[in-house]
Amino acid sequence: MDIKKEIDYIISCAKKEDSRKVQLGGLLLFSTQTGDAWIIDRDDNLAICLMRGKEKQKFKIIDTPTQFGFDWDFKYFIDNDCFITIDKKGVERKIFGYPVNDLK
Repeated sequence: MDIKKEIDYIISCAKKEDSRKVQLGGLLLFSTQTGDAWIIDRDDNLAICLMRGKEKQKFKIIDTPTQFGFDWDFKYFIDNDCFITIDKKGVERKIFGYPVNDLK
């Protein structure tokens, strides 16, 4: 599995406002029609924002030939049709319009 290749793919989808998802074990990468892209760890409710409004965000991925890891930026939750993130400082953001049923 080439995690950087999958990240590049989901970012390219977000740039085109193309809603896609890629499942990698417990990880899900998704893009939205609003130009956002995320990686989420559904087991631990962790998230990294890759793109917001077609603008690439800063994120850190450790990738070696035998393993990869992430510096997770957010905890996330889904409440009905709302995708909720909480950053490391405790700031909460509610996002509507994401395909939340596909993220569960």
